[in-house]
Amino acid sequence: MKNHTPDPWTLPEKLIETPLDEIARQGARKLIQQALEVEVELHLEKFQYILDENGNRKVVRNGHANGRDIITGAGKVRIRSPRVDDRVLERHGEKRFSSAIVPRYLRRTRNIDELIPVLYLKGISTGDFSEALESILGKEVVGLSAQNVVRLKKVWEEEYTGWMKRDLSGEEYVYWWADGIHFNVRLDSDRQCMLVIVGAKPDGKKEVVAVIDGFRESKESWQSLLRDLKRRGLKNGPKLAIGDGALGFWSAIDEEYPLTKQQICWVHKTANVLDKLPKSLQTRAKKQIHEIYLAPTKQDANIAFDIFIEDYEAKYPKAVESLRKNRDRLMEFYNYPAEQWVHIRSTNVIESTFATVRLRTVRTKGCGSRMATLTMVYKLSKSAEKRWTKLRGKKKIRQVWEGVIFENGIMADTKNRKLVTV
Repeated sequence: MKNHTPDPWTLPEKLIETPLDEIARQGARKLIQQALEVEVELHLEKFQYILDENGNRKVVRNGHANGRDIITGAGKVRIRSPRVDDRVLERHGEKRFSSAIVPRYLRRTRNIDELIPVLYLKGISTGDFSEALESILGKEVVGLSAQNVVRLKKVWEEEYTGWMKRDLSGEEYVYWWADGIHFNVRLDSDRQCMLVIVGAKPDGKKEVVAVIDGFRESKESWQSLLRDLKRRGLKNGPKLAIGDGALGFWSAIDEEYPLTKQQICWVHKTANVLDKLPKSLQTRAKKQIHEIYLAPTKQDANIAFDIFIEDYEAKYPKAVESLRKNRDRLMEFYNYPAEQWVHIRSTNVIESTFATVRLRTVRTKGCGSRMATLTMVYKLSKSAEKRWTKLRGKKKIRQVWEGVIFENGIMADTKNRKLVTV
């Protein structure tokens, strides 16, 4: 095993099977089985009131399904899911039992679906996959050999290529989050950055809009991406875009979607400002910055903003200027529903997805395939997409798309200039 594998995925040089491995697998099997039994019991209790003419319950257990193997972090585990006879629920307009713990067609746990992209983006080469996967999952895991990984990557590449050509006519996005992501897989070209856009639709659902490689987050790279989206039918840009203040994205979106409003990510901005202050002041300054963007109204935020300037401008003008130059774009979120502020103040939806694998400065010496890296970023994004929750305030998201004006998070009566609740 090459020694370039970084934490937290450092793997042993040689796999040594011990009784502990089997104990772990058996323990996982027992816990999953117990959880399934409890899940069924709760379902039975919920509908215990449904009885036949003799007073017997109509929703009852019906044995167990045949065993099936599920690949988990503890290795391959055989599970026998309990079955339920609850056909009567259809007549009552109730939903029949379906396990949320082990869905009907589950064969691998979610973390395994993300394992290959994560390992690749961590810098592990294809030749090392067999040992890496075996070390993590155990020798008995089938279907994840290095050869199968190569085949799987080709399938994913075709899937990604088709996805980046999909028709976007009629698509609508109320919000966009945009960021440039670097990984410690060095690409085989000078295009050293992955450009990622995540969008929120009028129904509140978040989805990946685009994943493509760019050159140092430049305006030209972002503009090329936005023009491609337009060519595929995305005529209207989002109402609001959220991103890092240093992105060439802003110049590009000004030209391609000039009606889109802009929100600078407070997480990025906070880090930039604190970097220009001595460590002895950073805790206090961070709290003061939080008081700005957590203020209940824009007026209160501006007061906190002015206090920050007054406290630090004389001795630390660069820190203050870093904050002040983006003042309007940092405050833009106050013009949107308060329920969505927590989502639109930062690019956290992208940051959290790649937190374990992104690296802005350090790279490994190995050189990865550009297409393979794009594919892995795409797969990791799409896997994370399944876990993303909808934005709160569904009705208000639609109102934002339709042009309703909000002030300090509340819908405004534009005729009388009074704030009203909805």
